[in-house]
Amino acid sequence: MNYKHLHYFWTVARSGSMARASERLHLTPQTLSAQIKLLERSLGAALFRPAGRGIELTEAGRLALGYADEIFALGNALELALSRRRGSPAQPFRVGITDVVPKTLAYRFLAPVRQLADPVRLICREGKLDRLLSELGLHKLDLVLADRPIPARMHFRGQSRRLGESPLAFFATPAMAGRCGSFPACLDDAPLYLPGDDATVRGRIERWLEEQRLAPRVLGEFDDGALLKAFGQEGDGIFPAAAILADELVGRLGLVMIGRVDELQEEFYAITREAGEQQPAAITIIEEAASVLAA
Repeated sequence: MNYKHLHYFWTVARSGSMARASERLHLTPQTLSAQIKLLERSLGAALFRPAGRGIELTEAGRLALGYADEIFALGNALELALSRRRGSPAQPFRVGITDVVPKTLAYRFLAPVRQLADPVRLICREGKLDRLLSELGLHKLDLVLADRPIPARMHFRGQSRRLGESPLAFFATPAMAGRCGSFPACLDDAPLYLPGDDATVRGRIERWLEEQRLAPRVLGEFDDGALLKAFGQEGDGIFPAAAILADELVGRLGLVMIGRVDELQEEFYAITREAGEQQPAAITIIEEAASVLAA
């Protein structure tokens, strides 16, 4: 078996399409398809089959993917073990953070990594969950922080750990808060900024507003939570955020929490690969995040 062909198959399976894998591997789709056919010929089984306009794994393909995950995880473990043997001062630990995870919380989750006995060089990447999971599957990331578990539609063999949750609250500048009446009635016809559609909590907020029969004037929608907060600080709109951030938003930024909704919960997850032993940095981040959210 040609292991380069196996790597091509693995990249296509983890990327979800021949086109995306071609971009990552810097090969044409035709060349990539031909290389995978050589692997299928050597294994004596078809690994992909047509599905709509794309492809999907066959039963043999799913079996092969499981073995490929373990093979390349062992390869990474070998490189890590040898680099430690050479006395490398700090190994990279790569974390993907979805846009919707508040930066302040992400910092609190990650900060203890700096105190590990074996130092690591922390590398953070931001983006959409689908792209970050693809990079996690390709071993370009070691852990992903998100507001949801692995979507059922994705063929990703990983583990989602629920870290905890925070009630949602609504914040505004003192001037804007001074014009509000009782909460939550004051949200009706009020200027409001909302998280983008990519945020899991967005749908929960909209359902809650409908249940309360409130119709605010939505001024903007933001995939990036930091940008949402920045617009809210300017004073022309109310915005929701995790109540666990109240100390920062009220104490440091001088905003006002006009109301808290305990039935609206924003959840947080850590996602890792299934294969291989969990790295100390990942264990530290997961434990710290669970502790912060529990408190």
